[in-house]
Amino acid sequence: MTVALDLAARGVPVLPLRAGKLPVGNCPDCHDAACGGRPNMKIPGPCACSSPCHAWAAATTDPHVLTSVPWRKAWTDAETVAWHPGGAGLTVVDLDQADAVDWARWELPATRTVPTTRGEHWIYRGAIRSANRVRPGVDIKSRMAYARWLGPGAGTMTALPAAVRALLDKQETTSPPRGLVSSSPGGWDRQVARGCRHSERFVRTGLARGVDMVRACTDSGAGSKAFAVAQFTARQHTACPGPCHLDALAEAIVAAAVSVGVPEPYATRAVTRGLALATPQIRRAAA
Repeated sequence: MTVALDLAARGVPVLPLRAGKLPVGNCPDCHDAACGGRPNMKIPGPCACSSPCHAWAAATTDPHVLTSVPWRKAWTDAETVAWHPGGAGLTVVDLDQADAVDWARWELPATRTVPTTRGEHWIYRGAIRSANRVRPGVDIKSRMAYARWLGPGAGTMTALPAAVRALLDKQETTSPPRGLVSSSPGGWDRQVARGCRHSERFVRTGLARGVDMVRACTDSGAGSKAFAVAQFTARQHTACPGPCHLDALAEAIVAAAVSVGVPEPYATRAVTRGLALATPQIRRAAA
């Protein structure tokens, strides 16, 4: 907790991470974002939970919150400290492999760097939206993400370069990688979905439209849209004898949300909840 309080005093929002670099799980009142989420999330809501729910969105610089009873329990179980770059007005370019580090040294201006287990974090002044896999081995962590605190690093922090912003622009204007193509319903096929009463064209067209709607939310609302698309998709299959292989459709919706910066665990929960609320057979399986 000492490290967390020191960072908070410097204006860096922090949160505890448990084993596996995972945030603290949501409390029962906040499970599946039932509370509406915190005001700084993509789904702004009324959540005023005193526990560190909602991952990066719970990050804070308030020492009274950090030392409160609910947070003390979380710190006791924590494996390490995480910080919210966007909340500090910063962006982390997470270089997760040697080739990515080599690319950054050629293409990006020097800045403060922090060694990681598999590569380096390059930290720049300025906040932008977060996104995963903007190029091989490169993630951008800023407004809607957290990063492990691995020390202050070395070097002089410089302003966020146009080259990093260009990675996001390129991601929005190029086709997504295999498995994220909006016209494809993931691994859905008639052989597996033999109990579906819809035509393959109906399923493909519906999913493509839904995925496109999720991917269009580049600034905010992708998690909420993924929930809505999953719920609408499931409702189309409530009269089917089944199985309809909706898990393959869910994977495509989750992938679309992740492609625009939604943390994968959050996207998965939103889609799973959307499917379960509309589909009795999924709801029974999840019980």
